[in-house]
Amino acid sequence: MAVKIRLKRMGSKKRPFYRVVVADSRSPRDGRFIEIVGTYNPLVEPAEVKLEEENILNWLSNGAQPSDTVKNILSKAGIMEKFHNAKYSK
Repeated sequence: MAVKIRLKRMGSKKRPFYRVVVADSRSPRDGRFIEIVGTYNPLVEPAEVKLEEENILNWLSNGAQPSDTVKNILSKAGIMEKFHNAKYSK
């Protein structure tokens, strides 16, 4: 099972709100997921991001692959750097 960390679109038309979820790569974008690990609201200035850092690092260490957009969000939050340092600190 290929696991991805990606965005699930919520909110109404023209008012997007996203949940950062861990899901099987074969499931639909807004469909079944394994766990919610954060939220992303692009409508406010600056964009509001809330992430559960420990859960995300745990999923990344277990082999979950972030989507391109989620990778950018995680990089801005400093989580990808922490993961990289933990992985290659030996």
